[in-house]
Amino acid sequence: MALSALFTKTISLSQYGIKNATIAYQLDPEELHAICVENGQGTTTSTGALAINTGTFTGRSPKDRFIVIDEHTRDQVWWGEINIPFDKTKFEQLRKRMLTYLSDRNLFVRDAFACADARYRIGIRVINENAWSNLFAYNMFLRPTEAELDNFKEDWLILNAPGFKANPELDGTRQENFAIISFEEKTVLIGGTGYTGEIKKSIFSVLNFLLPVTQETLPMHCSANVGENGETAVFFGLSGTGKTTLSADPDRKLIGDDEHGWTPDNTIFNFEGGCYAKVINLSEEQEPDIFNAITAGALLENVVLDADGEVDFSDTSITQNTRVSYPIHHISNIQSPSIGKNPKNIFFLTADAFGVLPPISKLTPGQAAYHFISGYTAKVAGTEAGVNEPVPSFSACFGAPFMPLHPTVYAEMLSDKMKEAGVNVWLINTGWTGGPYGIGKRMALKYTRAMINAALSGALGEVTHENYHIHSVFGVAQPRTCPGVPNSVLSPRQTWNNDEGYYKTAHKLAAAFKNNFKKFEAYASEEIMAGQPPLG
Repeated sequence: MALSALFTKTISLSQYGIKNATIAYQLDPEELHAICVENGQGTTTSTGALAINTGTFTGRSPKDRFIVIDEHTRDQVWWGEINIPFDKTKFEQLRKRMLTYLSDRNLFVRDAFACADARYRIGIRVINENAWSNLFAYNMFLRPTEAELDNFKEDWLILNAPGFKANPELDGTRQENFAIISFEEKTVLIGGTGYTGEIKKSIFSVLNFLLPVTQETLPMHCSANVGENGETAVFFGLSGTGKTTLSADPDRKLIGDDEHGWTPDNTIFNFEGGCYAKVINLSEEQEPDIFNAITAGALLENVVLDADGEVDFSDTSITQNTRVSYPIHHISNIQSPSIGKNPKNIFFLTADAFGVLPPISKLTPGQAAYHFISGYTAKVAGTEAGVNEPVPSFSACFGAPFMPLHPTVYAEMLSDKMKEAGVNVWLINTGWTGGPYGIGKRMALKYTRAMINAALSGALGEVTHENYHIHSVFGVAQPRTCPGVPNSVLSPRQTWNNDEGYYKTAHKLAAAFKNNFKKFEAYASEEIMAGQPPLG
């Protein structure tokens, strides 16, 4: 199928300095899928999805993500290893070189929105070198109607050219790949990498800067759903903790699975129009919503197929970070529009491979802010070279790589909103029980779901001595009973059957929390500092 046969509407890119390009504007998923297959860039799976390989990069490259230092960012961004400053002159030079590269090529252009709440909506124009990158943008951003396209105004521009490689000596990058945000130019440059996640996370980073500074709105790396009673639940968690799985509940409507805002009037809204899920070891039994969403229009990344187009989700020979993107309407039970009111429960999900945190515990506002800033989970032995036993892993606000402001800015906003809305905050350990990784076993999903349901229904009651036990090492309140969960499971110490080993490991993890938090102490309030583990 020739590219020219798939034009539905054409536009000019000369205003950006892109010359003589052949432009495919706002193509449908079916058209983009057909182009990829015809050009040998993708394969159709047995379920009708498109499978592609992103090339050298199968994940984000945090050390190659930069923010241009200018009058907008100089005094507000938390500069350091996460937010790396980039010279303004070098940005302009690199942009010109990218525009020259994109000229005289076949390009795919998409206009879209971010933010389901129209009060915060921004218009995004994405210019892609590859058709499958444009399909990703279709899946992940909000899709305008024809009427909205007629009056579309872009607020931000993304230039995405995986084939363009930077010259570090000339361009000021670390290596050939890069993702650079300029708040002054309202432009994102992404080059040298085919990993599509850089596209969505660039806009997440933009909103993480703009919303707190200009809109008094808290951006969150979380999933969210809403119950029949109209109460919204929010799930924070790093990769592998169950954020997507636990928010997909047949009895609650999904608002979104990854990025949301919390407004001053207590509205929770999705930034995106789709889902981007890990598919390693995916099964229909464990995660039916994700499994059944992988149909025509979905984009699989770096998975292995057999001769019949069947996906082997257990095969990690390309990467452990196998992914799928799909529009949110591929999930049947969704909230439309992707907006929820009345937030009442927040869940911090952690996969504690040390096996010492309670499977569920209720947090005070100070503890909630402390654990939010900490953003704890654990790396499991065997997932990385040199990792032979569980290793604590901390990512501030459960999303440090995307947070331009200091973590305490987000934590204090969260704490204020919690108090104002009367929100309950729970720490959920989806990790190990009965001992650390290698000795204990992963917490049963049915128990975690039962605990979350009990928290949502109010069945766990108020924090009193009769209802809760205060953990001696971490200071959190762990329920003594929970419907559908054996009492012994609720006490991590009891599951070990080895008090000395349990407390030794618990103190070790508490000390890791405190050591990690030292870099935040100068910025943290007394209430936040009071939320740290009392022992360790």
